Amino acid sequence: MKPRIVSLLPSATEILCGLGLRENLVGVSHECDHPADVVGLPVVTAAKIDVHGSSREIHEGVTGLIESGLSVYRIDEERLRALQPDLIVTQDQCDVCAVSYEDVVAATRDTVGPATEVISLHPRRLRDVWQDVTRIAAAAGVEERGRALVGELGARLTAVERRTRPLEHPRMACVEWLDPLMVAGNWVPDLIALAGGRSDLVDAGAHSPWIDFSDLERAAPEVLCAMPCGFDLERTAREAARLLDDARWAALPALRAQRFFALDGNAYFNRPGPRLVESAEILAALLHPRECADLMPVGACEPVRPKGA
Repeated sequence: MKPRIVSLLPSATEILCGLGLRENLVGVSHECDHPADVVGLPVVTAAKIDVHGSSREIHEGVTGLIESGLSVYRIDEERLRALQPDLIVTQDQCDVCAVSYEDVVAATRDTVGPATEVISLHPRRLRDVWQDVTRIAAAAGVEERGRALVGELGARLTAVERRTRPLEHPRMACVEWLDPLMVAGNWVPDLIALAGGRSDLVDAGAHSPWIDFSDLERAAPEVLCAMPCGFDLERTAREAARLLDDARWAALPALRAQRFFALDGNAYFNRPGPRLVESAEILAALLHPRECADLMPVGACEPVRPKGA
């Protein structure tokens, strides 16, 4: 019998679909939107804050909930009970990214019982993401598909690394939140290295840290990318442009060289799933435009320029 699967985070939904398990999905999170045919599936989570506010407003709303000991998201337990999943995929890496693992375990115990398996993902490095693919594949009974998908994704990354390895490696900074500033850690430094760049603000595998602008000045990035978690390209470009009202930004090497870019972090970098391969290709195209421009997906990037530039 085919397992009934509920995915509580977008990256897991993409992994499941990459494994050919789209027809097994019976429920998803409110943020699951890729591939397009998952839109319309029953949604079992919701945010407790207004996600349409500014970066600062969202940050303050999330911080207030967490400091009060509350979850940022809620689970629709009645809908979960009606769906009766055999397998639920969630995460325990970040309380801001999706429903907390503790909430999922409690909801599962109260609604569908112990027969439902809960897999919790906790990727830090790029290699952890591929291990998660194999874990999900094993839980769903498609181990061979898991090995094939990991092999395919790994081959594409190897091709990127081979192309960029002999090239100069510019300094790159990837900003994961704009107000306050947070630099992208976890698997993003791995992606930068594969793409032929240097990441000096955070080590690979370290949790994304808050930084001061002075940290960014000292790092002096030659290429700067804005990729706020949960923001699409249009919203990122709009909010990144506002940063340039602060004259200090104009002195950064990346701004002087007109190499400040808004990226679609919601589609690519913030989701530890199959599209991290495209994420590495995007960074390679930005770091090495002469050698790797053909790797850039359509609609993944927009230059950020000062007014009148």
